[in-house]
Amino acid sequence: MKLLSIAIPSYNSQDYLEHCVNSLLSGGSEVEILIIDDGSEDATGQIADRYEKKFPGIVRAIHQENGGHGAAVNTGIANATGLYFKVVDSDDWVDEDSYKKILTKLRELTDRQQQPDMLISNFVYEKQGARHKKVMRYTVEFPKNQLFGWDEVRHLRKGKYILMHSVIYRTKLLRDCGLKLPEHTFYVDNLFVYTPLPYVRTMYYMDVNFYRYFIGRADQSVNETVMISRIDQQIKVNKLMAEQVDLWKVPDKKLRRYMFNYLEIITVISTVLCLRSGTEENLRKKRELWKWIREKDERLYHRLRRGIMGQSMNLPGKQGRKISVAAYKLAQKIVGFN
Repeated sequence: MKLLSIAIPSYNSQDYLEHCVNSLLSGGSEVEILIIDDGSEDATGQIADRYEKKFPGIVRAIHQENGGHGAAVNTGIANATGLYFKVVDSDDWVDEDSYKKILTKLRELTDRQQQPDMLISNFVYEKQGARHKKVMRYTVEFPKNQLFGWDEVRHLRKGKYILMHSVIYRTKLLRDCGLKLPEHTFYVDNLFVYTPLPYVRTMYYMDVNFYRYFIGRADQSVNETVMISRIDQQIKVNKLMAEQVDLWKVPDKKLRRYMFNYLEIITVISTVLCLRSGTEENLRKKRELWKWIREKDERLYHRLRRGIMGQSMNLPGKQGRKISVAAYKLAQKIVGFN
């Protein structure tokens, strides 16, 4: 059995896939790299086959009909043989020194029969054109270099989220919780990291800048204009997050509060994108989302509306929408997301 499986969902990734894979090869034979060619129409599939041929036993090329990012991650989980599982998007890469430290620690913990459900590390926003690279680290929130549970987590404040870039999950946990991401849907990385959290009992945090998250391409899924054009998919993920976990049944108070905060920011993003578009159709979708939340769980609705972000996102009239967008821009600057 491998120590770590890394899935690379790849669709028309010929321009950057090699950079991603090359950064992962230093893991050696303890790591399997699963390149999921998700129905690409460029040379992505040939590049994947070439790596598999050159690095047998380490790289596996898996070809499938196009099903979107979620389908590719599902395929990765289904085919993984590693004790642990990580997703690295094809336009991102990892820092090799941090990578080696993480593998050493995973091996050591495994040898001691102390396997964490989730290993957390830092990630860096490799924002195109930005002189200063924002690092998302968790030194205030988590104890370093030790196994810990939710009771030992310090305050996870708003604006500090555990994202797909920062986690390595135990593979069996992902299978045991029945994680299955929707196909042909963007933004499922939120479901990937959010849905398994109630199953996580033990964690380990390493203060290393492992994942390099490239951001700023005009066609990137997190570009605001692109997100507005895909608002239906953002709202779909938003609703699935509310459906898949009953937050009132999450026993740990710290985890429950954190998950409320996470759901709140996703709902804020959905709301503001509808406001930013300025179209009557999307303003209607914004109202329908909040109505859906209220009908599904009135307590959750009031909890989300009561929060400062929820209040600022639902001010009436044109002036209210301006204030909502201004609050969003401020949050955007503080948090550093695109």
